[in-house]
Amino acid sequence: MGHIHKRTQAGTIRWRARYQAPDGTERSRSFVRKVDAERFLAEVETDKARGTWTDPALAQIAFADWSDQWLRTTTHLKPKTRAGYESTLRTHLLPAFGPLPIGKIRGSHVREVLAGMQAQGLSASACRQVYYLLSSILRAAIDDGRIRTSPCTGIKLPRLPNVEMQFLDPSQLRDVLQAIDARYRLFVELLAISGLRFGEGAALRRCRCDLERSRITVAENAVDVRGKLVFGSPKTHQVRTVVLPSFLSDHLEEHLTSAGAPDSFVFTSPRGGPVRYGNFLRRVWKPTLKEVGIPEMGVHALRHTCAALLISQGAHPKAIQRHLGHRSITTTLDRYGHLFEDEHDRLADRIDDAYRSFAAPQDSAGASGRPTPGAQ
Repeated sequence: MGHIHKRTQAGTIRWRARYQAPDGTERSRSFVRKVDAERFLAEVETDKARGTWTDPALAQIAFADWSDQWLRTTTHLKPKTRAGYESTLRTHLLPAFGPLPIGKIRGSHVREVLAGMQAQGLSASACRQVYYLLSSILRAAIDDGRIRTSPCTGIKLPRLPNVEMQFLDPSQLRDVLQAIDARYRLFVELLAISGLRFGEGAALRRCRCDLERSRITVAENAVDVRGKLVFGSPKTHQVRTVVLPSFLSDHLEEHLTSAGAPDSFVFTSPRGGPVRYGNFLRRVWKPTLKEVGIPEMGVHALRHTCAALLISQGAHPKAIQRHLGHRSITTTLDRYGHLFEDEHDRLADRIDDAYRSFAAPQDSAGASGRPTPGAQ
């Protein structure tokens, strides 16, 4: 058990709470009021009994130092994700919390930062990204025994607006394919039909095209990080096989008739290097949409186009998940669930047909067995 001692220094009374930490070392803390010292000791003993006691000294590390240590030891991040975290820290979190000890960050501080971001006009999505990064950093501090609870707990986040998914309908896709630069026609067709992410299509190599079986293997992704093209595994870190319809397989086979090394890219820029998102968006995609009179949308709309086509053809959500390479079916349903609305009508029609096939025809007595009016 701890002890409380009264001390007088320069005419000022202080109460020092002494206690023994779980590791056997003697600790102490001073208070102006005796009641505060008693409350502190009671909390210490309770935490020790529950196994939740944390060393106050460990919580004195500045947020800037702890976030730097966390980022250096978080080795599973993809390059683009790491660059995004570094930008978020530099722009939002370090200015707000940098020199502050992590043990002194309160929920009120977090709410204040989020409110300030919203006041500056940042989107709900951007605010949430800042919050999630801060929460991850402080959760690691809990795991490390530096703090007991996270100040991010219980924070209400701004609601995300309902953004309608943009995609091309079949006639729009046809118009785009007819108008786009011939060099990129097959590339766009592949993204729209196979559902590959832009970086997956840009990183596709000849050796991963098994056109005899109408299949391609998605094993690599290319992303632009600070002006440098970085190659790595797909977004979900999972290699997947995509089955191609015969017409698309034929188009790819014709495209690959020219000689090329097995590890060379299927699609290249005019200078021979891999297709880069920024250049393609600015020089090819946007001008084509403008030419055919389609409202501006990102290249990722081609992936949504694939999902819409699959849903319109009655594909099962699980098959769509595998085709698109989503980590779980929840992701698929969250993003494209609204496109399944027609399924409710089709389901009702099927139930109606099934009922009519097994329901016995009603006789003149009616369904209740009672004589109909006028019947003798």
